[in-house]
Amino acid sequence: MQTTFTKQQLQDPGTARANQILRACVHCGFCTATCPTYQVLGDELDSPRGRIYLIKDMLENERVPDAKTVKHIDRCLSCLACMTTCPSGVHYMHLVDHARAYINAHYRRPVDDRLLRWVLARILPYPGRFRLALLGAKIARPFAGLVPDPRLRAMIQMAPKVIPPVSRNDDPQTFAVTAPAMRVALMTGCAQRALNTDINDATIRLLNRLGAEVVVPDGQGCCGALTHHMGKEAEAHATAARNIRAWTAQMDAGGLDAIVINTSGCGTTVKDYGHMFRNTDLAADAARVSAIARDVSEVILDLLPARSPHIDLNVAKGGIAGTEAKRLPSEPAAAGSGLRVAYHAACSLQHGQQIKSAPKELLKRAGFTVLEPADSHLCCGSAGTYNLMQPEISGQLKARKVATLKALSPQIIAAGNIGCMMQIGTATGVPIVHTVELLDWATGGPQPPALTRQIADNPVPNLRGAP
Repeated sequence: MQTTFTKQQLQDPGTARANQILRACVHCGFCTATCPTYQVLGDELDSPRGRIYLIKDMLENERVPDAKTVKHIDRCLSCLACMTTCPSGVHYMHLVDHARAYINAHYRRPVDDRLLRWVLARILPYPGRFRLALLGAKIARPFAGLVPDPRLRAMIQMAPKVIPPVSRNDDPQTFAVTAPAMRVALMTGCAQRALNTDINDATIRLLNRLGAEVVVPDGQGCCGALTHHMGKEAEAHATAARNIRAWTAQMDAGGLDAIVINTSGCGTTVKDYGHMFRNTDLAADAARVSAIARDVSEVILDLLPARSPHIDLNVAKGGIAGTEAKRLPSEPAAAGSGLRVAYHAACSLQHGQQIKSAPKELLKRAGFTVLEPADSHLCCGSAGTYNLMQPEISGQLKARKVATLKALSPQIIAAGNIGCMMQIGTATGVPIVHTVELLDWATGGPQPPALTRQIADNPVPNLRGAP
């Protein structure tokens, strides 16, 4: 694509990067075939190619964004399926992120939109505040139908039936093991700590059981993704910077082999810290962090014998793992017992991080029968705060995703991202849990609490308890 940015415009690092990305686009349109919003809306401007033209025009002419441009860019999920499909390597993620920051700086949104975004940015990244908001939403749920704004209704309806108590495992501390094979920092996240504490608990148990010492660093918090995708660049960078300092302190003090992230949306952002901070004083440290940031499935595979038909687990004697040694055979494990697990591939994992096979391989090795839905590349409609700000489009995508999952007649649905779990869980009675919870269960941990709770209301045939 030909661009006409001036030398002065290209002095801005964001514009210079946008220019590189725009010039890589060859207008082929392959991206439209895998874009969820184009699939639902059928509007060229709601496809990556259409948005690229809008962004190019806006940036080249340095114009104040108009409502039409903002509407179509706001409708982008940032699912990044277009990047997986693109034969030219167009880095759409960096382009749309820059466009959002530009819009945030130059466009004055309607009052209700500004207020909603302000509320989300002040609540979701803070577990304590979010927990209080969930309690309020739970109380308001019977009256949700009276709320005129569909976005507010979506916020109320998002509250889970069970709001878990605070897990002290999320507090800064070290879960030590004897003769550790690896020392890792666990990113405990923000919204996930309020919505589902079982995921971090299971992650710590499993990593300990596999011989990894797990550190929960002091000072870490939200990865910055929630505000970053709203275009609130300064807020996103401030929270990300705190993480970088917390993790590099651990790297310098005791060394880290990996920063383990079990929410794939956060993982995509943390792995991009090197780019986000490339022109700042934190550039070197941000690059160090991005270099060792890894999804939990990647780390588990590293800790297990490579491609072995039998997985021998070295059980930690310290921390919270403390279970007896188990052998996880190639045949169905006691917990798995061939249970039919529909695997939902989170967009941030399969497209953002290009991790596609690791979670499925691990589930199969744990004895589960892994099923993949049709159109698994398409987004479920969660996408961070998208389901709250674009509830109508999100609802259509959710319905499509749930229909493809239900068509498999699964006993369990597994996913690697809390947002997807919440989104899908509101539309199906099939228990949905994090992949790491099933792996923890299959290797000696407790049955995932979500299974116990949901099975009470929706019995699942042949589901056994923890071994």
